[in-house]
Amino acid sequence: MFDLRELEQAHEVVARAMPPTPAHAWPLLSQRLGAAVVVKHENHTPTGAFKVRGGLVYVDHLTREQPKTSGIISATRGNHGQSLAFAASRHALPAMIYVPRGNSIEKNRAMQAFGADLVEYGDDFQAAREEAYRRAEAAGLHIVPAFHPDLVLGVATYALELLRTASDIEVLYVPIGQGSGICGCILARDLLGLKTEIIGVQSSLAASYALSFAAGRVVRTNSSDTLADGLATRVPDPDALAIILKGASHIVQVTDDEIASAMRIYWTDTHNLAEGAGAAALAAALQEKNKLQGKRVGLILSGGNIDFDLFWKWVGPEAAITSAERAV
Repeated sequence: MFDLRELEQAHEVVARAMPPTPAHAWPLLSQRLGAAVVVKHENHTPTGAFKVRGGLVYVDHLTREQPKTSGIISATRGNHGQSLAFAASRHALPAMIYVPRGNSIEKNRAMQAFGADLVEYGDDFQAAREEAYRRAEAAGLHIVPAFHPDLVLGVATYALELLRTASDIEVLYVPIGQGSGICGCILARDLLGLKTEIIGVQSSLAASYALSFAAGRVVRTNSSDTLADGLATRVPDPDALAIILKGASHIVQVTDDEIASAMRIYWTDTHNLAEGAGAAALAAALQEKNKLQGKRVGLILSGGNIDFDLFWKWVGPEAAITSAERAV
């Protein structure tokens, strides 16, 4: 798909807008898992999530290759839209973003603050995406898909940062929404010539990629009811699936309760806020704890954008905090 120089050039594009995000070794997490744990903090980007990297690289390529583009349009549950709005504003390019009804209020406000023209449509991401494509054709706008090689190249820059500073990571857990994050990690690992095992993570309530991985072909689901909106995908991208089938070892499914527990653990052990998708990698590592003893483990904390009400529901005083969460 790309060579190492192209990935390094993408990193230069990203670096003009933001510094590298930290990768911290957290002793309490290491004690919890019985492994040496490094967390890549993509919750520390200007938009609070990893996708900003893909938006920056995609829009940079677009404005250089199609300078007469009048505007972009896309669909999102939040982080993809924020990334595109942030990147488009740096090029004075209008951005129209479709979201499903009932989408995160705070993510909607953030997209608008970054300059997006926000449109609510449909009951889930798939419906919003299909309407965005219809609107793009009718209005002559450039449609930005949820998965594209330039988006993968952009988000791969976080894996480049991580694996160049921690090349001894043996196992890396990566959440899967539309697939750009895990595909970026596979790309960076392969270009660096490393043998890191990459494990995808999905919600058990939105398991389209996990089911597709097991079947070896695209499998759609009828619902994606997880509270972790960054994981709420019903229809896998076939190009993403092909990369994941070739480059990932397996995909772990985690429940919303496991995600909530991981969110609380991130808060108590690192004082970092993780959104649902951001906590999924830790949830999967906790599920596979027995396999990880003594290993060097990487966790992608992909974002921290979560509405306060949902955060409070998952981590507040009414949440069922288990003895396992308290004990290290």
